[in-house]
Amino acid sequence: MSATRITVFDTTLRDGEQSPGCSMTADEKMHMAHLLDRLGVDVMEAGFPVASEGDFAAVQKIAREIQRPTVAALARATVNDVKRACEALQDARCSRLHIFLATSDIHLQYKLKATRAEALNSARIAVSQAAELVDEVEFSAEDGTRSHFDYLCEMVETVIDAGATTINIPDTVGYMLPEEYGDLIRRLRHSVSKLQDVQLSVHCHNDLGLAVANTLAGVQAGATQIECTINGIGERAGNAALEEIIMAMHVRADRMPYETNIQTKLLCEASRELARAIGFSPQPNKPIVGANAFAHEAGIHQHGVLANPLCYEIMTPESVGASGTLIVLGKHSGRHALQARYADLGYSFTPQELIEIYHRFVELADRKKKIYDQDLIALVTAERHGEKAAAVPASRA
Repeated sequence: MSATRITVFDTTLRDGEQSPGCSMTADEKMHMAHLLDRLGVDVMEAGFPVASEGDFAAVQKIAREIQRPTVAALARATVNDVKRACEALQDARCSRLHIFLATSDIHLQYKLKATRAEALNSARIAVSQAAELVDEVEFSAEDGTRSHFDYLCEMVETVIDAGATTINIPDTVGYMLPEEYGDLIRRLRHSVSKLQDVQLSVHCHNDLGLAVANTLAGVQAGATQIECTINGIGERAGNAALEEIIMAMHVRADRMPYETNIQTKLLCEASRELARAIGFSPQPNKPIVGANAFAHEAGIHQHGVLANPLCYEIMTPESVGASGTLIVLGKHSGRHALQARYADLGYSFTPQELIEIYHRFVELADRKKKIYDQDLIALVTAERHGEKAAAVPASRA
């Protein structure tokens, strides 16, 4: 079976930056844009030009300097938004205007205070205007997963007729379950024949922790573009994490025969650089790029990894640009891991010596959360002198 090509639309610089605490300076945004270019994203959403003069300038600079991927900018379905965003994109090698408009009744009634007919007309006008000014037009049906299905179909048909080249169905509030989302994408493709002529995209939020699962379900249902961010940053609980989607496709290519242009060995670098720019890192147990993603402390796990990494690692650290497997020594560690670490430090023991050292190690680990190499060396010295080893202060590590 030949692999299906999936377009990667990265919105770290727009949706990601909108999340609290994630704003970037112009220089930081430009640095990340160059890194995303090297990473291999196909579409880079650079910002929301009408939001501020700074965002307009950032989008304009990215559009001028970044040549390989398509550069996108966000706009509401208003004449002014479209005009401003198109101005920011005018120097792009390939430009895309991303227009969004809510289609759910709750958003129409309470946020937009508009009727369904009024929203249809606004979308038609905005997309028609944009189609004359940029290379590509993407339309997002905001809160599409909570929209009335027949009306969603009508909106999709309307904007395709007006010139939209990509249709995005966002799970804006992270409400859907994977089976539901996949079914929605399948129903749309079946009900709107014009979708065969454009690209169908998925954009999922993580309010229930299902953004990546929903994105993959959407792709399996026929979507050919994914929208995602580095480290999964984004509004509220965030967006679907680019690194998780990509590595799921790599590891489970047997069930998901998809290919992208992403250079997976740059994933950890992208994660680190984003963390540096916004001032905080992903949680240690974050898949793929978290500090503990390839760390092992439990003795049984350590023994298995030392014997063959495939026992507990379904991808190699090197495949995502991580430094390597980390054997963490603590009270749950076993003799095999301790012996391996001592070997790295240049020590070897008889079986009986190892047993005695190990008992002293466990006693120390019960008193101290983190064991340093200095602690291990002190254990050897204490064992040889029949003394109790003292814990090395963290400040000396």
